[in-house]
Amino acid sequence: MEAGSGGNDVELLCKTLQVEHKLFYFDLKENPRGRYLKISEKTSATRSTIIVPASGIFYFLDLFNYYVNSDDQDVFSKELQLDTKVFYFDIGENKRGRFLKVSEASVSRNRSTIIVPAGSTCDEGWAAFRNILAEIYEASRLFILPNQQNSEPSERLSGLSDDVGAGFISGHSTQNAPSAELNVDRSVELPPQDEIGQMVVSKVIRADQKRFFFDLGSNNRGHFLKISEVAGADRSSIILPLSGLKQFHEMVGHFVEITKDRTEGMAGASVRTVEPTQR
Repeated sequence: MEAGSGGNDVELLCKTLQVEHKLFYFDLKENPRGRYLKISEKTSATRSTIIVPASGIFYFLDLFNYYVNSDDQDVFSKELQLDTKVFYFDIGENKRGRFLKVSEASVSRNRSTIIVPAGSTCDEGWAAFRNILAEIYEASRLFILPNQQNSEPSERLSGLSDDVGAGFISGHSTQNAPSAELNVDRSVELPPQDEIGQMVVSKVIRADQKRFFFDLGSNNRGHFLKISEVAGADRSSIILPLSGLKQFHEMVGHFVEITKDRTEGMAGASVRTVEPTQR
């Protein structure tokens, strides 16, 4: 997904962030080819821009979570492949302090790089950058595409994944690498009903070209889990009453078990850890 060159681009959302002496502009846009996030870094002397496909916002968010939450000695460079693009995430340090260099490489654009300072204390620069990505990610899910006008009203709850998304490989970092099969505790118990009403939970996974959104919600008929499948501009959802959640879990676990020999090794890595000797 590339930015358009003319007036066909529609601006959906704009955010601005200042970290130390730098300004970062976040522009969520859409054109006939799709939706994308344009991130520009501006200093007094330079301006640099990277273009992130809409499908990559979730991965950017999880990667910034990784860098914000990891100990200094446990962080590694990462590579994120999205369609025909590769994004490189590298930690560096200079006299001003630590920084995260994010570079975009693609066949259609010259390599472009933005540099995000960590900030003076507790990586607040990276955390602020992460928080804006979270706002944009949540907002992007609320924008209705033209062929969704007649779909059911959204009962979405705000909330972000606390886990690294499907396709991430954590290498030697402290993150858990996902596998083709889902490992879950089958003895998990649901919280009491009154606690569920207070929960704000939303999770996202990606499989091939599709994304699946899991939203815990409630209405006048009770609590439910809404599972939405998104592939390009197409979206469909099912509503699972909470009373059926355990059976649903057991049924999915059954199919995971009987197909695990076929699915092992099928989960292609979207993000990989880069050893220092490779870059």
